[in-house]
Amino acid sequence: MNGTVGDPVAAFRDVAAAHARCVWLDGGGARAWSGRRSLLGWLEPDDVSLTYSAATREVVRHASGRSEVVGDDPFAVLEAELAAGSSTDQWFGYLGYAARADLPAYPSDTVPDAVWMRPSHVRLFDHEPGAGQAENLPRPRITGDVAPASYAAHFGRVQEHLHAGNSYEVNLTYRADVAADLDPATAYLRLRELNPAPYAGFLQHDVPGAEAWLLSSSPERYAVVGADRSIETKPIKGTTLRGATPAEDDARRRELAAEPRFRSENLMIVDLLRNDLSTVCEVGSVGVPVLMEVESYATVHQLVSTVRGRLRDDVTTLGAVRALFPAGSMTGAPKQRTMEIVQEVEDTPRGAYAGAFGWVSADGRADLGVVIRSLTTAGDGVYRLGTGGGITVHSSANEEYAESRWKAERLLRVFDADPPTPGGNTA
Repeated sequence: MNGTVGDPVAAFRDVAAAHARCVWLDGGGARAWSGRRSLLGWLEPDDVSLTYSAATREVVRHASGRSEVVGDDPFAVLEAELAAGSSTDQWFGYLGYAARADLPAYPSDTVPDAVWMRPSHVRLFDHEPGAGQAENLPRPRITGDVAPASYAAHFGRVQEHLHAGNSYEVNLTYRADVAADLDPATAYLRLRELNPAPYAGFLQHDVPGAEAWLLSSSPERYAVVGADRSIETKPIKGTTLRGATPAEDDARRRELAAEPRFRSENLMIVDLLRNDLSTVCEVGSVGVPVLMEVESYATVHQLVSTVRGRLRDDVTTLGAVRALFPAGSMTGAPKQRTMEIVQEVEDTPRGAYAGAFGWVSADGRADLGVVIRSLTTAGDGVYRLGTGGGITVHSSANEEYAESRWKAERLLRVFDADPPTPGGNTA
């Protein structure tokens, strides 16, 4: 289907106002590697959506005003729906951090741990190259770089595990809540202007008992599966602020590329992903075509690698998505032991944050981003965001906390608020 002519923003506003369940995969801030096409989809009342609660271990199927439990594994139920439907079916949604019941993670206490939708209406829009690319803006409004006591305590416990050899790297995060009466569609339009990104998008699932809104401005690819059975992921590890002048900006870019700590973090996650892919890919097909390339965004430079392979004939697309889940860049290495450490030190569930958001198709293709630089709400007047970063034995609590605030600051400008401290509320 070719892209249509028209204003995707106006179409989005109309669809979000008229349909309780809809999704916008927003190509306005895309890169050449992620494509420059938007997809806007919406569901009629008899169309199907799925939600998952890790607390009850129930997948619920919603259609025609009815909701029924249909399983206990969102990966398996979604795979069954794909197999039972048309070969042209596409499903859109997210898998939250706790979507795999066999891995340690706190169930979400806000939005569902997974939401997937099969819209019967889809419109495509093509964007001009460069459209939606934000300029390098002034450095974030961060005052003070001393980590608060709660973050410092968690950081210290992580260091104990690292020095004991229980993990090589731990992605330590925290959640911040923002009370606001801004409606989700308007909040998303502000977000896309402030922080255009390759995996920008909006999901609305306004169903009683399973309410979820996800507002994404993520720069990170979780995985793309092509028609040729190739699979590619692009982990991000290593972030620094943009410079205030062209000379300073170039210097920061070069420093990021050469910084031993960031290179070590990135290499550990690349090795983890090579191992994850090797469990589902043909022998000898897993490679790293790009290692530690600097990508530049509106306020930060980031160190990005690319890991690629070819799926074995006996591995389904959802099987591969599950094998990689959650993204190694959002856990650390080794994955399962590090997730146990994360569960020990983090005070709040991650919810949709650190999961994956995008689409999967019955023909085997898929494209999902990592849920970072994103906002969620259950429609309760509170928006939530997660932020953090990778911790190694060489990390500094104050530096890591400051980095977490850089990452959150652009999202918080949606509400014209100052960055909160861990667990704090910003009105």
